[in-house]
Amino acid sequence: MKALILAAGGGMNMAPFSVTRPKPMIHVAGRPILDRTFQMLRESGFSEAYLVMGQNGKKITDHFGSGQKMGMRISYIEQKKLDGIGNAILSAKSRFVAGEHFLLVYADVVAEENIISSVMQLFGLTGMPAASICLTKESASFGNVYLDNAMNITKIVEKPGRKDMGNYVLSGIYILPYTFFGILEKCGADMAKALAMLIKAEGLKASIWEKGWMDIAYPWDILAANKMIMDNWHTSSVHESVSIKDAKIKGPVHIEEDVEIRSGAVIEGPAFIGRGSYIGNNVLIRKYSSLGAESVVGFGVEMKNCVLFGRSNIGRLSFIGDSVIGENVDVGSGTMTINDSVDGSNIKVKINNRFSNANIAKLGAFIGDGAILGSGHTVAPGSVVEPGRVIRHNLTFPKGGR
Repeated sequence: MKALILAAGGGMNMAPFSVTRPKPMIHVAGRPILDRTFQMLRESGFSEAYLVMGQNGKKITDHFGSGQKMGMRISYIEQKKLDGIGNAILSAKSRFVAGEHFLLVYADVVAEENIISSVMQLFGLTGMPAASICLTKESASFGNVYLDNAMNITKIVEKPGRKDMGNYVLSGIYILPYTFFGILEKCGADMAKALAMLIKAEGLKASIWEKGWMDIAYPWDILAANKMIMDNWHTSSVHESVSIKDAKIKGPVHIEEDVEIRSGAVIEGPAFIGRGSYIGNNVLIRKYSSLGAESVVGFGVEMKNCVLFGRSNIGRLSFIGDSVIGENVDVGSGTMTINDSVDGSNIKVKINNRFSNANIAKLGAFIGDGAILGSGHTVAPGSVVEPGRVIRHNLTFPKGGR
């Protein structure tokens, strides 16, 4: 069986990170979401995958290449016009053979463990088309699923909009027959209608996923997914090349090769520090912090529940809390990310020129790739800094600087 991975979605609500990268290339717990997808595929016995990509697809091809380092063979299909899931699937029709089944994976979902293997097990037992489903706290934005006593899916209500339904939802993993391509064509590439027709024609089994699962839709979801993955860490992993001088490490901490940690530093797990990173003297890295490769953290910095994609510098005596920072970002010394409101109310974030309520009381900043923040800044909760933006030093004398 071959896998078809959909990674072309624009992720408009994921700004500032979706501006410069496909959503599946957003980092969670030390690596891109898509990296975890390929790991699950390999562990489930897959050796070949087709990947549909769109804008900024070069980020994917540069990172994964032919798939050799993932132990797989990856072929790429470019969806130049982003016109829906159904058309993304149809763009790969010629790569598959009549009579075979294929695995369909939405690349922007994150699971606590291998969700693909559970669907494969069900297919192995029944030989029928199957879909992974799970329960969520809020199901209004997903395909709501109804079942009979034999765990057959009988009906799917696409994005009902109501928040009180509390139903099972589709979780982005399917095993489908080749005939599904023809069904999609008959339905005008409408995925919801095609699934309804498949249910009537051949049936669709439900594979219930009871562990952690997330569809990352907003920037703050990165922090929730990061926590979900790290909560599953129970042991530490420190590469033999790591240099640690009089530092304290508590809890499950994953530290990759060629990391230098200076004296006085304290790292509280679960936490991740990527290869080639530098942690300065008296740095405090608190739980659920993930620092990507080649991160540099200066003297006396405190970091709490934050995700750095990598190759970024955090200047001395700064505080980075409940925040997400893209690649190649330079944060000047003495920068404070404020992560709560004075009255304790939930933080709102301005995305696409409108404010969205994150329903979170503790939330810092979201800083896009290549941004530069000068020294001495106080960054308001829920702030979004566009990729490549340069914010000058917060100078007070002389006025305007020199």
